[in-house]
Amino acid sequence: MGCGVRFVDRLLTRGFYKLGLVVGETPGYFLIVPVLLTLLCVTGYQRVQYEMDPEYLFSPEKGPGKVERNVVETYFKMNYSARFNPTRITRPGRFGRVIVVPKEGDNMLSVEIWKELRELDAIIRNTSIKYGHDEQDREETFTYEEICARWEEHCFDNDILNLDKIMDEVVAGTLNLTFPIMINPVTWDAHTFPVYFGGTVISDDGIIISVPSLQLVYFVNADTKYQDARGAKWEEAFLDNVGRAEDGGRFKYISTARFASRTLDIELEKNTQSVVPYFGSTFVIMALFSTLTCMMADWVRSKPVLGLLGNVSAAMGTLAGFGLAMYCGVDFIGINLVSPLLMCSIGIDDTFVMLAAWRRTPVTDPVPQRMAAMMSEAAVSITITSITDIVSLWIGMLSPFPSIQIFCLYSSFAVGFIFAWHVTFFAACVAVVGYCEEQNRHSLFCFKVQPVSLSGDRSWLYRVFCAGGVNPKDPDNPADNPENMLMAFFRDTLSRYLSWWFVKVVVLCVFAVYLAGALYGLTTLQEGLQRRKLSRADSYSIEFYDREDYFFREFPYRMQVVISGALNYSDPVVQDQIENLTRTFERSPFISNSLYTESWLRSFVSYIRRNQEYLNVSIDTEPEFIKTLNELWLFKPNPFSLDVKFSNDGSQIIASRFMIQAVNISDGNMEKDMVRDLRRISRESSLNVSVFHPYFVFFDQFELVKPTSIQSMVVGAVVMMIISFIFIPNFLCSLWVAFCIISIETGVAGYMALWDVNLDSISMINLIMCIGFSVDFTAHICYAYMSSKAETSEEKIRECLYALGLPIFQGATSTVLGVIALILAQSYIFLVFFKMIFLVILFGALHGMFLLPVLLSLFGPGACSSVRRRRSKECPSPSTASFPQPYYVRGKFVVDGGSGGGGGSGGEKDQGLGTSGEDSSESSSSKSQRRRVEEEEAEEEAAQRRRYVEGWRRSHSYHNGGYTSDEDSRHRYHRSPRHSVTRFP
Repeated sequence: MGCGVRFVDRLLTRGFYKLGLVVGETPGYFLIVPVLLTLLCVTGYQRVQYEMDPEYLFSPEKGPGKVERNVVETYFKMNYSARFNPTRITRPGRFGRVIVVPKEGDNMLSVEIWKELRELDAIIRNTSIKYGHDEQDREETFTYEEICARWEEHCFDNDILNLDKIMDEVVAGTLNLTFPIMINPVTWDAHTFPVYFGGTVISDDGIIISVPSLQLVYFVNADTKYQDARGAKWEEAFLDNVGRAEDGGRFKYISTARFASRTLDIELEKNTQSVVPYFGSTFVIMALFSTLTCMMADWVRSKPVLGLLGNVSAAMGTLAGFGLAMYCGVDFIGINLVSPLLMCSIGIDDTFVMLAAWRRTPVTDPVPQRMAAMMSEAAVSITITSITDIVSLWIGMLSPFPSIQIFCLYSSFAVGFIFAWHVTFFAACVAVVGYCEEQNRHSLFCFKVQPVSLSGDRSWLYRVFCAGGVNPKDPDNPADNPENMLMAFFRDTLSRYLSWWFVKVVVLCVFAVYLAGALYGLTTLQEGLQRRKLSRADSYSIEFYDREDYFFREFPYRMQVVISGALNYSDPVVQDQIENLTRTFERSPFISNSLYTESWLRSFVSYIRRNQEYLNVSIDTEPEFIKTLNELWLFKPNPFSLDVKFSNDGSQIIASRFMIQAVNISDGNMEKDMVRDLRRISRESSLNVSVFHPYFVFFDQFELVKPTSIQSMVVGAVVMMIISFIFIPNFLCSLWVAFCIISIETGVAGYMALWDVNLDSISMINLIMCIGFSVDFTAHICYAYMSSKAETSEEKIRECLYALGLPIFQGATSTVLGVIALILAQSYIFLVFFKMIFLVILFGALHGMFLLPVLLSLFGPGACSSVRRRRSKECPSPSTASFPQPYYVRGKFVVDGGSGGGGGSGGEKDQGLGTSGEDSSESSSSKSQRRRVEEEEAEEEAAQRRRYVEGWRRSHSYHNGGYTSDEDSRHRYHRSPRHSVTRFP
């Protein structure tokens, strides 16, 4: 068992044994101090800092998109007040967008529709707000015209609305609209139709046939923090006004879908807050489950109050952990609201472990002694569970996504406090209830009652609702110690089925199918967090996202290509390099042709060459090039004036940019491939090139989420194996744990894809948590199997399932109950949490109860001995068929079942997770079974021989470190303190 590292197990056992003695003797301190510390930590909630910026939360901290944005903003900072151009923005800014479709038909080209578009435009432009610099400042009234983003003194204008002046001719067919650009013959506006029209149907000669959708955009000034905050308030008014007009039936011919830059923030907050109303019902369900699970037919040893206090302890730990994180200045995010539900489930699991250890202690021992035994038995189980959960969350904190870092930090604080409060506060609660049990008091009403064996003359109501405990004069009475039916089912029925070869083959075949399904699911796994999934299912923004994805995916992104560094643009070699770079971008399958490219250099050089004869200018030298460029091309009304950055003295061009157009980008995978291809072209260029769009900051998650997830899972599996080896010092056991982690994680990742869950920052949080959850069941099964002293694998599996079958069921059920309310929140975020937690708990339980027992019986220690034993039974040798020989025991021979060194750790340790024997204590039920066997014995000599054999087994198991089988433990506790020595005449 790897004695070199067993000191950790021994250290924990001794330490918790001493802690149990102290708690059992003075429980009051351990009740009061955690409550006071919790109240102190809760005061940290007054310092809560709520963060809901989607860019900050769901994009990498140091992603390439943010680096590229810094490059662009270094040379080309957007001026919203006087030089605003929507195709050259570097941040979303403050804006309002409306996508309009006709209520009837699929064509927007109608006089009536254009009249309603003008009415919609008037509603938006007349939207006003009242806003002041601060709470003390007098509020002023602002309209859109006063705070709009401007180009040369004029608000950014949706010039497409000027088509109303020629719409009669268009409808009549006397005037055609040509795609993609057309000059309005009345206003002389140059209409760029791909910017406004979506899903346009075009004839072979470029004539627009129908326009299914149209969008209008309104930008407001956001140069300063004050202007940005004012613009955010205008956005809220914009959303309200357009929403009222749409919902109030103001428009007869058009249907609107609205969106603003704050929509993501607002909807994300509503999304995360949607789970709050279900907190109360969830905690009630959890309390009922834990209370009912801790109840027994014996009303003295029943522990319903402790089941409820387990929830209280978990809630206190979560509150304290969150409060301390807020004291440390960590931002709070909406996703954290899932954590209390998960933390409560973890707390209930620890409750089951400690109550199981309590029930395995002799009822005749004093409370401090029982507390010491309970704590020493539960130490390894609770510590492994808590450490694996905390370490997996710490691994998540290494993620580049702030949302994952913050969630994992808050959750790790909560797990740590839950562990601390369970070994102090909850342990003290167990001690107080233990004193009531010692006095044979009712578990609910605290009055003294009689055991079942002494209440025969009482009414049936008393026997059913009051009787319990044991008779101090006859603690082994079978009437007071019935055996647990569920534990017996796992030991006798399930283990027998799993020993059949047919069942083993079926289990392995089902596992092969499970693995094949998971691998197939991995091939269909989609990456990226879609914006619509950050909103509730009933949000107004869903309709906008759907319309945008359906109608505006042909020309979705206008991207900037920045060339930084001082270059001599008059040099033909430099001009050819930039032109070749532009053509390389245009040859990309994700980029449209040169018709949609805006390049100041291409157009300027072409213009000079075409008009060289009569312009009488030269661009052969750098000074001449710059002079001619400024005089003929970069005049202020020309948007190209925004694309060239000169040095301070104006003698050199230190940066320039051109615009390219993405085409036919239909989904997240194409967005990822597009960004990867454009960045590849930039890297391979001999120039210093950066390509950028404001959404690239979000697209970076597509590049990072898969490698980060794989790295986290691999590191987590290795770390979990090391932790398992430290606490369960057997290399083979650690390998089984690592195998199960890989299998469970593969299953969760594969089947989440088949369950319509993308690989994104939300699912990545769950994959990281699953690393810790996947260890819980499998590690304890391996621990119980490896520590069993049974000779054959079948007997080892029998003991494992007896000790762990019921707790696996209890732990899995409590965790699923803890997150089941997430289904009702109508939120993709919380639905992902439920789906993935459900998958990991389901797969972990099935691995623990079915797959691992089969694999261990076939390939684990003891498998070969099982085969040899079966063969020996089939073909007995002469020695095995010989008559038994008589034996002689000296009269002075003494067997001391209690020898074997110090260690006040008491009886044997709980093999793994442990469970509650709901209907009996382990020791008392074992005694009653032994008593029934003794009553059936006819000969005293056979009874003496049995006592001798069992006394030898007790001594052997004790010297072996306390790792005994359940059969051993039955006889081991069959002695009072006065009868630890058995003498044979």
